[in-house]
Amino acid sequence: MRNEEMKLSEHFSLAELCKTKTKIENVPNEAQVENLKRLCQWLEQLRRRWNNLYGEGDDPIIINSGFRSPEVNKAVGGVSTSNHLTGCAVDIRCIGMEQALRYAAILLDISDLNHEDYDELLIEQKGRVIWIHFAVKLTGNRRRTNFKR
Repeated sequence: MRNEEMKLSEHFSLAELCKTKTKIENVPNEAQVENLKRLCQWLEQLRRRWNNLYGEGDDPIIINSGFRSPEVNKAVGGVSTSNHLTGCAVDIRCIGMEQALRYAAILLDISDLNHEDYDELLIEQKGRVIWIHFAVKLTGNRRRTNFKR
């Protein structure tokens, strides 16, 4: 199976979590793919709960950015310590602040109910564009939560 066809979970593919608008190659190694799979388990729960509570029954969770190679990360202005570099982070597109807050609340509930920590849960905004930056590492998760403009 080619990488672009590889499913990381029921609703998320490797291609989706590695897409980039840069023309730079962006291919994760095996450890980074495993990190993406772990992250996708959270995304599946978010998708299921969102659709049960607020969605139209089958609303997708849209990923703006997932894994980034060092070259891609530099090209998009990412920090050198970004969780995107290890496949431990995603930026989730939100349609407005209300959806961002609801996504964040669901992710907090998932963490509490499953007794699993996350590393970062940030609501970020640039102009009118709003997204959730969400990261989960294998160990050393900090439960860092913030709103960044």
